Amino acid sequence: MAGPHFIVFANEKGGTGKSTTAVHAAVALAQAGRRVAAVDLDTRQRTLGRYLDNRAASVQRLGVDLPMPLYETFDPAKSEAIDALLDRLAGDADIVVVDTPGRDDPDARKAMLRADTLVTPINDSFVDLDLIGQVDAETYRVRRPSFYAELVWNSRTQRAKAHGASVDWVVLRNRMQHIEARNMRRVGEALNELSRRVGFRVIPGLGERVIYRELFPKGLTLLDLQQLGEVGIAHIAARQELREMIAGFALPNESGAPAPARAAALAG
Repeated sequence: MAGPHFIVFANEKGGTGKSTTAVHAAVALAQAGRRVAAVDLDTRQRTLGRYLDNRAASVQRLGVDLPMPLYETFDPAKSEAIDALLDRLAGDADIVVVDTPGRDDPDARKAMLRADTLVTPINDSFVDLDLIGQVDAETYRVRRPSFYAELVWNSRTQRAKAHGASVDWVVLRNRMQHIEARNMRRVGEALNELSRRVGFRVIPGLGERVIYRELFPKGLTLLDLQQLGEVGIAHIAARQELREMIAGFALPNESGAPAPARAAALAG
């Protein structure tokens, strides 16, 4: 590979499962044998960094060997700038996972300029959809892209000019249990319409499950079933969701060749 592949998880709205998916993606890729570095840019919540801190503590406490990415939480008070941090971690990785804060942030914008794969998790709701597209109240048709979609468009344009590289924008559609079927269908139709106008792929994400909150204190993931004790059908189903999500990212293999879905996205 010419350089590491940057996967940037970005969404200016909180509560979309962004950090949960970022952590699970980093661990899943490490388990698959990739050299993974993970960076937490959310200096307030620090969810990814704390999750992996808990995971490292479990490794020590349980005496087990769990897949672990190299990781750091960005501290703007230190002298190291965000670009220098990303360059340093990229030197020891073939994949860099970046979790950004759920707000507009100058360092997050810089990280987005590095993205080869930009992942925007949203829930199945018009509140979340409004982040990337405004919907007509009567027809539920998309009226226009929102500010965030324009921000992503500008970032992709800047990256293309500076590096001649394309960005695969993936909207990760997480499922909320309390959303009724008709509303889910309307959200899906609006997303598909918007994807054609703005240029992103939509893939299924993770379901809303209590298990994700329960895993956090020990830093475990759905790939650590042997450490979870009693495992039920819900755990197995959630693990399959995770595996399908990772496959949906269509990341290049270790030789740098893009997966078919990514190649199609870049060609389109």
